[in-house]
This record gives sequence, structure tokens and C-alpha cells, in this order.
Amino acid sequence: MDKKIYSTAALLGMIAIILGAFGAHALKALLTPEQLATFETGVRYQMYHALFLLLIGNIASLSEKAKKQIYTLSLSGVILFSGSIYLLATNSLTPFDFKIIGFVTPIGGLLLIFSWIRFFTSFFNKKS
Repeated sequence: MDKKIYSTAALLGMIAIILGAFGAHALKALLTPEQLATFETGVRYQMYHALFLLLIGNIASLSEKAKKQIYTLSLSGVILFSGSIYLLATNSLTPFDFKIIGFVTPIGGLLLIFSWIRFFTSFFNKKS
């Protein structure tokens, strides 16, 4: 499981760096400052959770079950939260109206919160 967590964290981090640079350079002339700020929010949360997954992979005291649950919640949350934010922020650049998928953003946010809750509660299940 740790190898999967590390490779996913590395991939999410790499994509966050690429999208951050893309937003700062290529999208700067195409999006409003508000749209750019929204896009950057998606990048920031993606990077936070790439680093979070690195942390999860490094904690030996976490059970494999807890790691798997946190991994699944975090990855799903990043895909729904950051992914929908990227699409919504760049909505003006495409003929498709991504506002219809806007409802998935808070679902993704909840999954990210639940991943942190699961991390927090995993320490109460341990015997000292």
C-alpha cells in the first residue's frame, strides 16, 4: 500500500506543479483574476493532499486499513474538488458549460475533510 500511496502522492504533486505553472503563465492572459484565484485554490489543495499522502505513507503506526481508507478518501476528494475547480475556473475557455458539475466540488471537499477525520480517529484506535 505504501508504494501506491507514494506514487500517487508524487503524481499529484507533479501535476499540481505543472498546473500551477500553467495557471501562472498560460492562463494568466485568458482568465480573470478571480478565475485565476479559483484555479490556484484547486492547485493548492491538490498539493496539500499530495503532501498529506506522503505523511500517511510514512507513519508506521497507521494500520493498512486506515491507510487505504485515507488514501481512497484523499484521492477521490482531490479528483472531485480540485478537478471540478479546474473545470469551473476555465469554464469561459470551452464551449461546454461546466457549471452543471459544480455540485461535485463540495462533495470532494467533504471527502477531503473525511480523510483528515479518519487520520485523526486512527490514533484513538491504537493501544499505547
